[in-house]
Amino acid sequence: MAEIAVSAEMAASVWKIEASPGARVAAGDTLIILESMKMEIPVESPRDGTVAKVLVAEGDQVKEGQVVVLLEG
Repeated sequence: MAEIAVSAEMAASVWKIEASPGARVAAGDTLIILESMKMEIPVESPRDGTVAKVLVAEGDQVKEGQVVVLLEG
């Protein structure tokens, strides 16, 4: 199975984690919600698959391009 890395599009803090390891997700499903400058930015699944790992925790600071979730599928 191919592993897909899902990255943050901007520097932000992790506000909420919506998906957990083992969860089946569809393309467009929200995996994580980031917060930056009082705006909520959803990190969405680029394709159907299963969440293999969530690499961040709520409250973490992430950098632009940082991998936040690994998908299998």
